[in-house]
Amino acid sequence: MQYGADYNPEQWPEEIWDDDVRLMREAGVTVVSLGIFSWSRIQPSEHVWDFGWLDRCLDKLHAAGIQANLATATASPPPWVSVAYPDVLPTDERGAIYWPGSRQHFAPSSPSYRRLAGELVSRIAERYVDHPAVVLWHVGNEYGCHLWADYSDSARDAYRNWLRQRYGSIGALNAAWGTDFWSQRYSDFAEIFPPRLAPYSHNPSSMLDFRRFTSDMLLECYLAEREILQSAGATQPITTNFMGPFKPADYRAWAPHMDVIADDCYPDPNNPHRVRDAAFQRDLIRSLKPGVPWLLMEQATDAVNWRPTNPGKRAGVLAAETAQSIGRGADGIMFFQWRQSRAGSEKFHSAMLPHAGTNTRIWRDASSLGARLASLPELPAPGRDARVALVFDWENWWAVEERDHPIEIDYLAITLAWYGALHRRGIMVDIVAPEGVDEGYDLVIAPALYLLRDEGAAALTRFVAAGGTALIGPFSDIVDERDQFRTGGFVTQLVEMLGLRYEDVGALGGESTGGTGVGLQHARTAATPGDRVAVRMGKGDFSGSVLAETVHVIGAETGAPAEVVATFVDGPAAGSPALTQHPHGRGSAWYIATVPDADGIDLIVGSVVAASGVKPVIEDVPAGVEVARRGSLVTVINHTDSEVDVSLDGTDIETGNHVGVRRLQAQEALFVSMPIQENLQR
Repeated sequence: MQYGADYNPEQWPEEIWDDDVRLMREAGVTVVSLGIFSWSRIQPSEHVWDFGWLDRCLDKLHAAGIQANLATATASPPPWVSVAYPDVLPTDERGAIYWPGSRQHFAPSSPSYRRLAGELVSRIAERYVDHPAVVLWHVGNEYGCHLWADYSDSARDAYRNWLRQRYGSIGALNAAWGTDFWSQRYSDFAEIFPPRLAPYSHNPSSMLDFRRFTSDMLLECYLAEREILQSAGATQPITTNFMGPFKPADYRAWAPHMDVIADDCYPDPNNPHRVRDAAFQRDLIRSLKPGVPWLLMEQATDAVNWRPTNPGKRAGVLAAETAQSIGRGADGIMFFQWRQSRAGSEKFHSAMLPHAGTNTRIWRDASSLGARLASLPELPAPGRDARVALVFDWENWWAVEERDHPIEIDYLAITLAWYGALHRRGIMVDIVAPEGVDEGYDLVIAPALYLLRDEGAAALTRFVAAGGTALIGPFSDIVDERDQFRTGGFVTQLVEMLGLRYEDVGALGGESTGGTGVGLQHARTAATPGDRVAVRMGKGDFSGSVLAETVHVIGAETGAPAEVVATFVDGPAAGSPALTQHPHGRGSAWYIATVPDADGIDLIVGSVVAASGVKPVIEDVPAGVEVARRGSLVTVINHTDSEVDVSLDGTDIETGNHVGVRRLQAQEALFVSMPIQENLQR
């Protein structure tokens, strides 16, 4: 179990470094991320290089038995770069330049940036590829976090080239974008620009491609630096730090290029769904590279500085959040940062070593956590522990939240609501693309799968035919990968599986649901209600919002007819099915034609869980207690502020003692070895 933090020795006089190393050992630090924002220190001007300070720092760390996650330092170009090469600077959709003075002030597609960054990485790699302290390479940092889209001339040229490679001919592009609408037909790629400021909405197909392009440009920056490291002989793992469900970058496309997945996670103490949302993020990260433990690259020891209000963590929460990461697959726990900064934008951001020093709760908590992690035995790798797959897809996210739809949909918020009903039941969940659905699961839930590729539809259909249970949410199977309707209109690929004919979207009025957040820390935690419709279900009534679709059960040509499980009582689809269940092959497919409220989601999830035979990790867990499984390891966390009793049957891996009924204190976490359940051995 690795333990550590970002270390920025360049912010401090060198005489303090020995004290840093001594205190790191006292806190149980085993690894530090080094050099992330040190480009200006390493290369103070174009032809001047200074590695002496970094040499000395790495040698001190190694002598103390502390390893380094060495960064390529390309996340923030020094001021001289912008002066000498102004084409490095990105622009917004109005053409305004993003100037230096912050960070990430570079156009990812700029040839000058890529050349200068490549020279820097080459120098670092040649010098440190064989340094015994270096055990991991950290490329860039939080790609796209502050500046996800660039509209500069560099982006223009790269976008045109990207489109040529994707489509081959301008005719193919015109067909994919439907450019005969509004006289947008192009005769040459040179006529195409990034979606800069326009009088009204841009072509939605072009917007989808621009998001793909933007994600690819960020990934290209990573891959270029990775290639340099490998060419220099690097044998250490190479990665960069993700940010959970971060909208601008399709991490599922990035994951194959990461030797280990690393993630930054900052649960908001103000968020009433903090535990749920953080669990979702950790399950997403684990699911990106199945079977491989991941690394929590950044979390906060206490308060952050970048939200409107920044309360600290209550006693015990730091250890509880850390246990949540470990239980869901992490084999490394790190913080931003080691020593709290004296100057700069993040001087109020907490650290392992705070301004107030070692006689503080933060220091004691960080040190005791380090000691606890050091005592853990080797943990099993996260296996195929989940019998439920929740479909979450970046391209669908981009497309479903584009403008000019019947109603705005907050895809992440809706997904989190469905996840929460599973999380409360203590059911393990993998977060997958539709193409990632296979017979290893028993239950699949796909909320608002508006953009559904052919391969994804085929995977869902195969899954149900082979005996699985699938729940498909509203506004699904609407468009193809070009954001165009297929022949036949709505629900053309899943029609036989669902046994339905789709007639009308049935958008409801009221306040819109948003959908503008770019990451979990900015996302709303639930869809805004707007107008609601009543739904009657045998197990209990609930209300729906956003949509009340008109769907019809179709006849025997699809086999056995679908069963109407719930019906709209009022609204535009009154009397029509709101929830259906249709046998298909050896399985069954459910469809919900609205966005249910919390009670409705709970009722429906209870029904599909029962139908699928999925079991929780542990039965009868008290409310507020989280459980997770990774192989034989079960993590139990009491997220409440009261004592609770939990019935277990296993071995406490920290003490070796048998655990039966265990009383957990507030925020206490327990790691228990328990045999794999039969329902996980399908």
